[in-house]
Amino acid sequence: MLIAKAYAAGEAANGAADNGVFPPFDSANFASQLFWLALTFGFLYWFMAKIISPRLGEIIETRQDRIAQDLAKAQDLSDETNAAIAAYEQDLATAKANASDIGQKARDKAKAEADAERAKVDEELAAKLEEAEKRITDIRTQAMGEVSTIASDTATELVSKLIGTKVTKAELTKALSGS
Repeated sequence: MLIAKAYAAGEAANGAADNGVFPPFDSANFASQLFWLALTFGFLYWFMAKIISPRLGEIIETRQDRIAQDLAKAQDLSDETNAAIAAYEQDLATAKANASDIGQKARDKAKAEADAERAKVDEELAAKLEEAEKRITDIRTQAMGEVSTIASDTATELVSKLIGTKVTKAELTKALSGS
C-alpha cells in the first residue's frame, strides 16, 4: 500500500511537469546534459590519453620487440641451416670423391691380382702344352720308328697268306729293296 501511494504521488508530479515532451529532448534540460556530456567526454579522453594509450603502446612495443627478436632468431636459424646444408653437401662431395678413389684403387688392385693370376695360369698352361707337345713328338717318333717294323710284319703276314709259305723278314726286306 505504501508503494501504491508513492506511485500515485510520482504520477501526480510527472503529470504536472509533463508537457508531452520526451525528457532528454526537453530544452530545459539541455544545459545540464551538455555539461555532463562535456565532463564525461573530458574524463574519458583523459583516461584514454593517460592510462589506456600508454599501456596499449607498451603492449604493442613489447610485441613488436618480441616479433623482431623472433624474426632475428629465425633468420639466424635459417643461416645456420643453410651453413649446415652447405657443409653437408661439401662433406658428401668429399665422401663421393674418396669413395670413387677407393673404388678405383680396389678395381686396379683386383685387376692386377687377376692379371697376375692369369699370367700364372697361362705359364702353367704353356708348360703343360709344351710337355704335351713333347710327349706327342716322342710318341710320334716312337710310332714312326715302329712303322717300318709294323709294315714289315704286316707285309710278311700278307705275303705268307697269299703265297702260302712262311716268308722271313730278311727275304721280304731283300725283295723290297730290289736286289
